[in-house]
Amino acid sequence: MSHPHFELGEPPALPVDGLRIVALGGLGEVGRNMTVFEFGGRLLVVDCGVLFPDPDQPGIDLILPDFDYIRDRLDAIEALVLTHGHEDHIGAVPYLLRERPDIPLVGSTLTLAFVESKLAEHRIKPYSLAVKEGQRERLGPFDCEFLAVNHSIPDALAVAIRTPAGVVLHTGDFKMDQLPLDGRLTDLGGFARLGAEGIDLLMSDSTNAEVPGFVTSEREIAPVLRGIFEKAQRRVIVACFASHVHRVQQVLDAAEQYRRKVGFVGRSMVRNMGVARDLGFLRVPADMLVDAREIDALPPEDVVLISTGSQGEPLSALSRMANGDHPVRIEKGDTVVLASSLIPGNETAVFRVVNGLAHWGATVVHKGNALVHTSGHASSGELLYVLNLTKPSNFLPIHGEWRHLQAHAAIARLSGVADDRIVIAEDGVVVDLLDGRASIVGAVRSGYVYVDGLSVGEVTETSLKDRRILGEEGFVSVVVVMDSATGKVSAGPEIHARGSGIDDAALVDVVPRIQDAIEAAVADGMTDTFQLQQVVRRVVGRWVNETYRRRPMIIPLVVEV
Repeated sequence: MSHPHFELGEPPALPVDGLRIVALGGLGEVGRNMTVFEFGGRLLVVDCGVLFPDPDQPGIDLILPDFDYIRDRLDAIEALVLTHGHEDHIGAVPYLLRERPDIPLVGSTLTLAFVESKLAEHRIKPYSLAVKEGQRERLGPFDCEFLAVNHSIPDALAVAIRTPAGVVLHTGDFKMDQLPLDGRLTDLGGFARLGAEGIDLLMSDSTNAEVPGFVTSEREIAPVLRGIFEKAQRRVIVACFASHVHRVQQVLDAAEQYRRKVGFVGRSMVRNMGVARDLGFLRVPADMLVDAREIDALPPEDVVLISTGSQGEPLSALSRMANGDHPVRIEKGDTVVLASSLIPGNETAVFRVVNGLAHWGATVVHKGNALVHTSGHASSGELLYVLNLTKPSNFLPIHGEWRHLQAHAAIARLSGVADDRIVIAEDGVVVDLLDGRASIVGAVRSGYVYVDGLSVGEVTETSLKDRRILGEEGFVSVVVVMDSATGKVSAGPEIHARGSGIDDAALVDVVPRIQDAIEAAVADGMTDTFQLQQVVRRVVGRWVNETYRRRPMIIPLVVEV
């Protein structure tokens, strides 16, 4: 959960000529990106994404930003600006629009198409405004200029936000690939022009701030893929993000060269690639695509499958293939390519999938043994280049874990940004831009909101703790029936253990302890069944810990008859 920042306290009222910036996600984590800008009582939101759960968050599907900060001011939102179409930037849009469906969505053509197809599944038809690089739009008091940036998805944008308080450049996610597949370069000329005009606050992507040099060009992936296709004797299965249009294009190009048919596997992959193809962002050779259900009818050496599941997600197509419970069965001699980087925290899940695939006889190619992925985020050399180009008066590193933000701040110092003009913030920390200076003025609540099936926000940290205990230690249930007239035990205690490693027969030893404790409590005048349940919980918990050195969940039930 996000740090509560009790030491900061509530922020003061925003001065009339000040700009307030509050990140509700994306600072101190990779994901859940959402930033709220406030000027003159009006709000502009940039991005609204999700965070994917860690293994210690069992049963959770998605983690959303906490909308409480803006929930009573939804009518003040001028627009939701979306920088690009990755899930960590657009995945929470349906949940925000459930609360106010007519919030205008502003973004590039591909980004809006991805969002609109997602919203259709939620039965929400948004009001959207498509913009492109070089365009300026007045959104209430916010004058927004959009600039092209190169990323691992086409049609990504940075946004410069002008208000009377100053100019803010929000880079979104970007890199400086000088030979991008689509020929669309990051607009360094535009960055330099804004720098000459005067950037009061630069908010820049920090994901790869610890990585030296410049990012490898996407074009260097193509010959590696061709080499894999050339050596493959049977099917080739490529797993990548369902929004990674550039990577899918490279796989299609290699499949065309080696005369293989291609099938998309995974609902989001089928949906997104259909959108990208219809809009002209994905070139699919004629007669190449086949329905994944018809793949088995083709010779295995003529087949390529492009699948979701590169992060080891339990319900993804690739994970199910590794477990042997997917219609596509992995066979000896298949080649599986994991064409993406590992999101921090997913390493165990990914290598569990790798081992499962290897168990079935597949050759698994991943970033650790071949150049099958290059990052979509600028490395430290590129970040320094942008800082030197823009010469911001103030700097706020965004999009990254704490170590990434610290590393980016160090780069900013090297570029000449004064130490007292560098603001390192986390989710919920309130930053005001006032009189040309950015500073922390307080904090607001910005916790995790969990999506579990159809429930949103109903799962709490306490219930997650209970799930972890159940998963790791199991539980012991105790049922005691009390005679309401005499106050004595009339039946039980009946004890059962599940998942705790304790044999039910061994639990007989604790029965006399429970009976003695209840009798002593009743003799002291305790009659409330809830209090008696706590007595039972303490007795059983102490005995299990002393006997087995385990701490299962104890579930007592005292019933009066």
